[in-house]
Amino acid sequence: MIDLIMKDILGTPAILVGLFALIGLLVQRKNSGDVISGTLKTVMGFVILGAGANVLVQSLGQFSSMFNEAFAVDGVIPNNEAIVALAQESFGTETAMIMLFGMVVNILLARFTPFKYIFLTGHHTMFMACLIAVILTTGGFSGLQLVILGSIILGALMVLSPAMLQPFTRKITGSDEFAIGHFGSFGYFVSALVGRAVGKGSKSTEEIKVPKSLSFLRDTSVSVSLTMALLFFVVAGAAGPAFVEGELSGGQNFLVFAFMQGLTFAAGVYIILAGVRMLLGEIVPAFKGIADKIVPNAKPALDCPAIFPFAGNAVIIGFFFSFIAGLVSMLFLPLLGLKVIVPGLVPHFFTGAAAGVFGNATGGRKGAIIGSMANGVIISFLPALLLPVLGSLGFQGTTFGDADFGVVGILLGNMIRFVESNSVVFAAVLIILAILFFLGSSPKKDDDNEKPDVA
Repeated sequence: MIDLIMKDILGTPAILVGLFALIGLLVQRKNSGDVISGTLKTVMGFVILGAGANVLVQSLGQFSSMFNEAFAVDGVIPNNEAIVALAQESFGTETAMIMLFGMVVNILLARFTPFKYIFLTGHHTMFMACLIAVILTTGGFSGLQLVILGSIILGALMVLSPAMLQPFTRKITGSDEFAIGHFGSFGYFVSALVGRAVGKGSKSTEEIKVPKSLSFLRDTSVSVSLTMALLFFVVAGAAGPAFVEGELSGGQNFLVFAFMQGLTFAAGVYIILAGVRMLLGEIVPAFKGIADKIVPNAKPALDCPAIFPFAGNAVIIGFFFSFIAGLVSMLFLPLLGLKVIVPGLVPHFFTGAAAGVFGNATGGRKGAIIGSMANGVIISFLPALLLPVLGSLGFQGTTFGDADFGVVGILLGNMIRFVESNSVVFAAVLIILAILFFLGSSPKKDDDNEKPDVA
């Protein structure tokens, strides 16, 4: 029964989001038809989003294979799913316990502090719980101490991360209905700050003037298709027809294969956007029940693709320049004695695209370009610095890919080195609570140019 609840229900992001929608609708005393419809559409929207992500991952996997063959790169490829799968063999129970009680802490903090965010990105909750479990266990913690400290750290991150981004999220969406709950937030925050610093007077990416003959490029699906097809052509040509046709395409002409993979990628983006629209259309109204009854003024913190529809051009620009920055970073990592981090297409697409949207919101085109490049550098260097902290997992050829995992893992891992007694656990708990109280004790309404949100 515990495995059913922890792994199959709470460990399934779509069901987790659907449960929050169900609770919200029941609290509002909606009729049975609305409850069933709203819950199922919420789950379906998340399933559609996941299906689009799977299509993207499949296409990007082919791109990575061709890229590695073309440029003979031997290094670590960050992949959250891979590192978590490896960790579950040794840290599965700790991960599940921290995840469950971390969500409880999230709800309690949202209820009793000014941080009114409920983190709904279930898979990232699991990934961060896994990272925390690995770091704490490697540092000598176990049992109740590990679960208590890990849960408080996770729950605090689940409210602080959306709060940090909310002023910029409001600027992007033009409303305060939802937040971004994704552990790439440090990169998005830096991108927004970089955009503000460099983008004064720069026009939005969405105002790019396109000649009438090229007006078809305004269609996001068409522009993504052409951009990715071009990238696939270049990499397939560099990898060579023999490799592509012999190892990947099953004998299909390498150019035709590259073209179809580019279109497959675009189809994945289209599916994701459709899922996001359905998810937002149901989860926001359903969440009103939680906001009114359980956690007054609560905001759902959603996965980063939730902001993609607000700046389609910035999504492509952000991905492209984040990836370019990752390639450039590969040249400098060995010079600093760090392991080479091969740019992973999945983290660079999702976090790079989101960074582009945040950079565009504060700095227009310059912000989108330079901000997403800053994100690309961050998710290249932080995974390299994180590897030594992961213990034996650091030798498995993969690591966590998104920015927050690097920040949390490096800070937590180095702090634990100074731990000498169990009293430090409770001292750390008190410190975290004190910080939350201090930050939230004087909430104020901030505009888009002020400090991160705490209310």
